[in-house]
Amino acid sequence: MKKKCEECGNEIMGRVDKKFCSDYCRNAYHNKLNKDSKNLIRNINNRLRKNYRILESFPLKEGKTRTSRTRLLDKGFDFDHITNLYTTKKGTIYYFVYDLGYLPLENDYYMIVKRE
Repeated sequence: MKKKCEECGNEIMGRVDKKFCSDYCRNAYHNKLNKDSKNLIRNINNRLRKNYRILESFPLKEGKTRTSRTRLLDKGFDFDHITNLYTTKKGTIYYFVYDLGYLPLENDYYMIVKRE
C-alpha cells in the first residue's frame, strides 16, 4: 500500500517513515496546526520586545538607574508583561524582562537594573 502526503494527499516516494511529499506540504501542515496559538504568542512576544526596548533606553550607571512610573508609561511600558520574577533573601521582588528588570520604589519610582 502506498503512503499519501498528510497535507495534499499525493503519493509519497522515498523513506518508509516519510509523512509529506515536499517541504512546502510539511510547512503548510504545521502552519495550519499551530495557527490558533501563533497570534497570541506573536502579540505577547511583541509586547515583551517593546518593554525590553523601553527598559534598555534608560542609560544605566553601574548597572542601575532610577525613573518614574510616568516616564515608563509615557514610553508605552506595559507592567503586565514580564518574563520572570527574582526574589532576594530579604523578600524584595524584582520584575524582569529577560536580563533587564525593575524594582518598585517609593512615590511611584522604579529602579531599573541589568542582571549580570
